[in-house]
Amino acid sequence: MGRHRVNFFFLNLGHFFDHLFILIFATAVLKLAIDWEMSYPDLLPYAAPGMVAFGVGAIPAGWIADKWNRHSMIVVFFIGIGVASIATSLATTPMTIGAGLFAIGIFASIYHPVGIAMVVQGRAKTGMPLALNGVFGNLGVAAAPLLTGALVDLYDWKLAFVIPGVISISAGVAYWIFAAAGSNESLYPNEGGGTKAAGHLSIDRQTMIRVFSIIFFTTAVGGLIFQSTTYTLPKIFEERLGGLATSITAVGMWAFFVFTMAAFAQLVVGYLVDRHSIRTVFAAVAGIQAILFLVMVELTGAAALIVSLGFMLVVFGQIPINDVLVGRVAKDEWRSRAFAARSFITFSVMSITLPTIAWMHANWGFWLLFIAMCICAAIIFLAVLQLPRVAAVTGAEAPAE
Repeated sequence: MGRHRVNFFFLNLGHFFDHLFILIFATAVLKLAIDWEMSYPDLLPYAAPGMVAFGVGAIPAGWIADKWNRHSMIVVFFIGIGVASIATSLATTPMTIGAGLFAIGIFASIYHPVGIAMVVQGRAKTGMPLALNGVFGNLGVAAAPLLTGALVDLYDWKLAFVIPGVISISAGVAYWIFAAAGSNESLYPNEGGGTKAAGHLSIDRQTMIRVFSIIFFTTAVGGLIFQSTTYTLPKIFEERLGGLATSITAVGMWAFFVFTMAAFAQLVVGYLVDRHSIRTVFAAVAGIQAILFLVMVELTGAAALIVSLGFMLVVFGQIPINDVLVGRVAKDEWRSRAFAARSFITFSVMSITLPTIAWMHANWGFWLLFIAMCICAAIIFLAVLQLPRVAAVTGAEAPAE
């Protein structure tokens, strides 16, 4: 196996861990609310500082990676997030678990601006590599409720933080040794003209500003949808699946099933954006989201499970689209900072969703949340229609439509 394939595996593993660690608390909170005699809406906001760190930390992480060394930053990510997770298991109060989640958020902020820039480096066609990398990230989303739910029911919520932490530290040491064993150039494929090609499109300044404005706007609104669905799905299933989910383990298993099935939607979308207009694919994905969120408003039981799978397919399917756009219009020398800006917007906006979700749930339940997400998806649909016609990369070069 070539070194660039092993490197790609570590990058995919990193994306898996990134989303796993961020969502451990989303299921652990169901047990903590019982142990600490607090309500779900009261405990959920303590995760918000970690989400703020997840977004804000992306800016310095991207800058350091561009100026220092991307591979070393991935080592820091693996080891740092593992240590922070183990430390979080020592929490005994809401404030201390909030501090632990904040530390996890700081190290989690490293991956997206750094790891995704490394995924597209040296590639002319970026849709499928980004989609495959996205699948691993979403499998991390899927594994979080399954692993946490099982450990909470069988042992203790603390182990849900400790076990992934130990594995991540081990992966960090392994990547450190691997990256130091050869040249950096051998870690990347050489498609279409060198390691810095990365499918870059030469477009005028006005078009670039227009594209990035739409990227950042749809990123912000999409971040609200992504956070609302991934963080609340275990609680939604606990309330709406009835006899299908009678324990935290069962809730975790159904969430794992939905997230895992939905993760592979990114492969379909990655294939499509490499061969068809991004604007058409993006608009279709956003439109389907709006319809399914509206349908979900009052559903319960098996119907709720089926529609949840449907909307998660398109929520996860949307993720690689903006990354493909960034990869095509950003030059290699500032690509980490471009991805950092996108991550900053995504996860900073996501941080405000947790207090909002807690407030909505305490007063109205989840029906209002689905109405809000329907409106957000419709807004994304309208914004995407303003994209210029940028063609898919169909060969070594990336022409404009």
